[in-house]
Amino acid sequence: MAVLEILEFPDSRLRTEAAPVTEVTTATRTLIDNMLETMYAAPGIGLAATQVNVHQRLLVMDVSEDKSEPMVFINPQVTVLDPELGEYDEGCLSVPGFYETVSRPQHVEVTALDRDGNPFARQLKGLAAICLQHEVDHLNGKLFVDYLSTLKRQRIRKKLEKDQRQRA
Repeated sequence: MAVLEILEFPDSRLRTEAAPVTEVTTATRTLIDNMLETMYAAPGIGLAATQVNVHQRLLVMDVSEDKSEPMVFINPQVTVLDPELGEYDEGCLSVPGFYETVSRPQHVEVTALDRDGNPFARQLKGLAAICLQHEVDHLNGKLFVDYLSTLKRQRIRKKLEKDQRQRA
């Protein structure tokens, strides 16, 4: 397994809409394993393929306290089951060091394929529902900073660009 490079905002590749996975292959499962290793190493609770510059509709998550419950969603489709919004301070591996309050539905159902290509449906609540929606946004070329005011988004962008220049 390998730790992959995570793209950082404002990298334009994060705005790419991911294509559906047409076949789950050995390469797909290797990507899943590498994404899980990358997510745990970061450390984070979710990672979309778009964030590692692979533009396929695939994401991984693990919201358990002890990081023992990895979840894989290939071609996820989300249905909101309760429109009541919950506010969470969201962070993002592609927007390191920033946490901002975002409102999202707290109860959703997802249909997807698992790591072996088998279809499944699952209801998620609370943090798991929020994380899933955050990662699906990545697959659609959207970041949590898009939910913020223009001023906040520009401030975050300038700070990250400065940090990236200093590291280069």
